[in-house]
Amino acid sequence: MAKLYFRHGAMNSSKSMNLLAIAHNYEELGRKVLLLTPSVDTRSDVNEIASRVGIHHRAIVIEPDDSITHIVAQHLDVDCILVDEAQFLSVEQVNELSYVVDECGISVICYGLRTDFQHKLFVGSKALLEQADSIEEVKTICTMCNHKAIMNARVVDGKRITTGDQVVIGGNESYIPVCRKCYNSMPVYDNEKS
Repeated sequence: MAKLYFRHGAMNSSKSMNLLAIAHNYEELGRKVLLLTPSVDTRSDVNEIASRVGIHHRAIVIEPDDSITHIVAQHLDVDCILVDEAQFLSVEQVNELSYVVDECGISVICYGLRTDFQHKLFVGSKALLEQADSIEEVKTICTMCNHKAIMNARVVDGKRITTGDQVVIGGNESYIPVCRKCYNSMPVYDNEKS
């Protein structure tokens, strides 16, 4: 039976690498996968999902207003759909993924962040938490201690930024995974002085 999966984790928890490993496993068995990635994430080349460890795979880029059911209708022969950076999906796009699972019988595995740098849910993550058949955490450790990281701190010069746009695309230069205790004890960057 097809299912909708949401696998979330803090920054640097190897979400994209796990997604790419699943794609590889399906393809090794002669099965077809469809990889999707929101256009908001501009860290990789266009039409590609890449992991920091250096592996990558071609993907279809989803624009904020794209219909996922329209895209999937052109690929009904796939065995699985893999979505990277799923936090950037709209509620309607998550609804469409649910439809694909229920009506087309294709499993969908979504990877993404649960919350932003202020520990607020992303729209896509909230919708996936509400609708997914299976919710799993992809774990990593805190940059500052050895506890499990559950938060993403946006940083400048080692200080936590507390205000700003929810979405600022960046990697290790902009974000670190931290536990709640370290998140709350980090010095705060003063935006007024910059």
